Amino acid sequence: VRRLVETNVIGVIRVTNAMLPLLRRSAHPRIVNQSSHVGSLSLQTTPGADLGGISGAYAPTKTFLNAVTIQYAKELSGTNILINNACPGYVATDLNGFSGTQTPEQGAAIAVRLAALPDNGPTGQMFDDGGVVPW
Repeated sequence: VRRLVETNVIGVIRVTNAMLPLLRRSAHPRIVNQSSHVGSLSLQTTPGADLGGISGAYAPTKTFLNAVTIQYAKELSGTNILINNACPGYVATDLNGFSGTQTPEQGAAIAVRLAALPDNGPTGQMFDDGGVVPW
């Protein structure tokens, strides 16, 4: 659990904080965090929702990351910095023994879309290819 929190949450906080001075000087600053459907408390508590066989340690770190993203969105409101979470879907990676149904390129598409949002785009939300994912 500690290793996953260090990577999925504390690592994101460290990088975000380190980059904020540069982002504040950027014309179109965007922060896109990689989250997951398994981090959604709404989906986790939906009867019959199939979120796959994810470890009991991984899912809470993504829920934690979702909460951190919301806090940054609050802190950064009134600035031109947009921050959102991207859910890439079930991507074939080392994490799942390459059993995912999407390629890394397909999984990256939502992050790229969020990184290129217009200045009046959404902030403080989670998205997948289908749109907004409930927290």
